[in-house]
Amino acid sequence: MKPSHPRVVVTGMGTVNPLGKDLEEYWHGLIEGRSTARNTEGFPTERLTTKFSCQVHNFDPQTFIERKTAQRMARFSQFAVVASGMALADSGLDLAKEDSFRVGVAMGTGIGAFDDMTQGAVSFMTKGRLNPLYAPTIIPNMAGASVAMQYHVRGPNTTVTTACAASTQTIGDATRMIQRGDVDVMLAGGTEASLCEVGIASFNAIRALSTRNEAPEKASRPFDRDRDGFVPGEGAGTLILETREHAINRGARIYGEILGYATTNDAYHQVAPDETGEAPAKAVSLALHDAGLEPKDIDYVNAHGTSTQLNDAGETKALKIALGDHAYKVAISSTKSMIGHLLGAAGAVEAIATLLTINRGMIHPTINYENPDPACDLDYVPNTARRKDVRIAISNGFGFGGHNAVVVLGKYEE
Repeated sequence: MKPSHPRVVVTGMGTVNPLGKDLEEYWHGLIEGRSTARNTEGFPTERLTTKFSCQVHNFDPQTFIERKTAQRMARFSQFAVVASGMALADSGLDLAKEDSFRVGVAMGTGIGAFDDMTQGAVSFMTKGRLNPLYAPTIIPNMAGASVAMQYHVRGPNTTVTTACAASTQTIGDATRMIQRGDVDVMLAGGTEASLCEVGIASFNAIRALSTRNEAPEKASRPFDRDRDGFVPGEGAGTLILETREHAINRGARIYGEILGYATTNDAYHQVAPDETGEAPAKAVSLALHDAGLEPKDIDYVNAHGTSTQLNDAGETKALKIALGDHAYKVAISSTKSMIGHLLGAAGAVEAIATLLTINRGMIHPTINYENPDPACDLDYVPNTARRKDVRIAISNGFGFGGHNAVVVLGKYEE
């Protein structure tokens, strides 16, 4: 039986990602199955094994941020502030009518300001000079702090840096804060802007990235037999979470409900997942238990689906363990097949895709699925969007260090 606690609903969403800089652009790109992987622009790639990525082009932070303020922010903080502004506008929440101490922020990031970090280090080592704002620009908590300062929300403000599980965990952590009665509203999300020469080189060094330079648009191919690594991406996503009562009292439109959440750890390896799939399977099972649901209740899984050999096989195994025979009946797709891997922002941006799926009755495809892998034998909604009534879905986020996080999202029902 599900424990009694306040119901937590989602009333607003905003995202900046390679497919789009608003919800509609993002959604249409997903349903069209459009790859955003292209040759990387903005920095040299001659020394890199991977010369492509999924970038956010023509991004103007001044749509939400005053010019001088934006100049003092790293790109990952700009992304977070803009995505949060979009989500607030989408929610219709009037912050002037809220107790600012009852509105909080939970923001995830895998790395923070990687580009600013490396440029500052080079500047100091070669010229002996450092920007006075270097430290407060690069620290991971500055994205959440910038959101709070921009919108003057003074409740709890937390930063999660559990690699690629980070913003799935921020959604779960924010839900817990609301359920405990700490706040009425949380801005929960994630942001990442680590596309720089050193950033890509660091992932090349551990052979985590695809090197399909001759056809970047085909490089991200989750669950396909010929996958050869993930495609690096950037972006941000923010969800507005609040109690059902608070949302109803202000007449808010409700996208869906956070039904359950759980997190576990492999305790196995720095970058490789435990091939048994036991720990991520446990996260799925615990999240279902938290939601008071059974495997047969799940209609859709938005997979972590990175396009790496180990992750995709391990996630498939984990879903079979957690869902049993139902794993073969549930629809599964990977958003990363189109936008690449947004690291700490992935969970939030993918949860937004999942909630749009629940609202619009359409599952986006896993693109570039051409050759079945015997180790990945589930229904990955290959290449073409599928119309389906989705009532309950899960969104997975797994990260380096063995972090596993799962949220259960449901259609809002009275």
